[in-house]
Amino acid sequence: MDYKQLLAGLIASGLEGVEADTLRGLIEYPPNPELGDLSLPCFKLSKQLRKAPQAIAEEIASGLPEHEAFERAVAVSGYCNVTLRKSAFAAAVATEALTERERFGSQNVGQGRTVVIDFSSPNIAKPFHIGHLRSTVIGRALYNIYTFLGYNTVGINHLGDWGTQFGKQIVAYLKWGNEQQVEENGIEELQRLYVKFHEEAEKQPQLEDEARAWFVRLEKGDEEAKRLWKWFIDISFKEFDKIYKLLGVTFDSYAGESFYIDKTEPVISRLKEKGLLEEDDGAMIVRLDDYNMAPALMFKKDGGSLYHTRDVAAAVYRKQHYDFDKCIYVTDYAQNLHFQQWFKIVELMGYEWAGDLHHVAFGRVSLEGARMSTRKGNVIKLEDLLQQAIAKTRDIIEEKHPDLENKDEVAEQVGVGAIVFNDLSANRIKDIVFSWEEALNFDGETGPYVQYSYARTCSLLARAGVSAEELPSEVDGELLQEKETIDVFRQLYLFREKVELAMDKMEPSIVSRHLIDIAQSFNKFYYEHHILVDDEAVRRARLALVRCVQIALGNGLRLIGLKTPERI
Repeated sequence: MDYKQLLAGLIASGLEGVEADTLRGLIEYPPNPELGDLSLPCFKLSKQLRKAPQAIAEEIASGLPEHEAFERAVAVSGYCNVTLRKSAFAAAVATEALTERERFGSQNVGQGRTVVIDFSSPNIAKPFHIGHLRSTVIGRALYNIYTFLGYNTVGINHLGDWGTQFGKQIVAYLKWGNEQQVEENGIEELQRLYVKFHEEAEKQPQLEDEARAWFVRLEKGDEEAKRLWKWFIDISFKEFDKIYKLLGVTFDSYAGESFYIDKTEPVISRLKEKGLLEEDDGAMIVRLDDYNMAPALMFKKDGGSLYHTRDVAAAVYRKQHYDFDKCIYVTDYAQNLHFQQWFKIVELMGYEWAGDLHHVAFGRVSLEGARMSTRKGNVIKLEDLLQQAIAKTRDIIEEKHPDLENKDEVAEQVGVGAIVFNDLSANRIKDIVFSWEEALNFDGETGPYVQYSYARTCSLLARAGVSAEELPSEVDGELLQEKETIDVFRQLYLFREKVELAMDKMEPSIVSRHLIDIAQSFNKFYYEHHILVDDEAVRRARLALVRCVQIALGNGLRLIGLKTPERI
């Protein structure tokens, strides 16, 4: 039940000239539940109705039609505060959760619509470090949220598998590497060679020319260059696959930059047709001075394509191939200008769907305030971080629950979950200074706390000897009216709204933080009220609440990419 919509309709029936949808947009939740469950500020209605806000609030409160959902309405300082009838509210929320189960919190707002999400996108031949975690987990959470809300969702890993860096990698391998070391040490060896190239290039600038020459050979289809390039990709995928398996992340497409090289010709033709291309010292650019942006470099002097060109080609291909309603790019905010430039170019090319392109920016990760750099080798490998989190969790389990079954599986689920939740619990645009201590802190408002709360619901139901199927979908709300109990139902009711808000703002942290709210309200209820009481009716009603929390936490954890261990 949408209580805002219900209340708005009842109020609109008594206010001439005010639409229910307008009222619904004004209704809010009071910061203190003692004031009421819903509140309509009447200040914005004052001019239209030519009355003081308090007078409007009093008129609404006294004239609100009776309804089984609402207990009372009170006018306070220009607000009309409305209190829900607790028994009806508890019964309605419980029935919805127990009936919808894995679909609780979902909607079909995206039915018949397609969203493409471009996320993760690591560079080939470079280690998958903690900086890549943000795009990966934010993108995956958005993928899950859009799917949960009824969209046809397409996840694309736009791999960085093209560019002059491959000329550098080839030169470094030919000069200082050997096949056995690369096969044995994989991407670490490729990274060592890449760092060495930049160290040596500072002393021997001609190495940069050699690298450019090798990349030109690759662009022209030279067999040796292509062989080495494909080999580097295969080596890289071995590490990427390990990381994605640990994170539980999958993609619908791995079409990287190289996939679009032969698809840039139509881009060139359309740019010329629209008179957008301009020569600048042998290169081709699109001027964006009228939009307060620097020129966008589209083609190098040698005719080679660049990021702007390939991104435009990729967007055109995706529109043709997937016919998306929205295409989302999850990268850090340092690329803001890049996306603003090529989004504007797509618009200038006459594509009416340019407004459906969205850049979801996030804050950068630094090491003690210093920017990470693969060229200098100062990065923290994501696999190292995940394995340390798993090991720490394993130690905690050995200390507190040595008899736990599947220790290794649970340690992986909780350890990886801690890292993912830590990233998703703060607003995505926030910069992060990486700290081992903070990343491996499992106390407080963390992923392990939410997972433990979920496991507690499983334990309670198991101790009661009740399966999910045995609990009735209809609950006697008269037995669930304690303050702590209603607080839990209030958080459960908000779950659907929070999921939709996370989609609208493209902000997964809204879901993460709400899971903390659900877990905290549940744990307070757990400590204040004995659940397995002798009174059979009360016992079953409280177990139904436990099951509702289990459903909501389970759905929410899966949305942000965490596992749901039943015992921890």
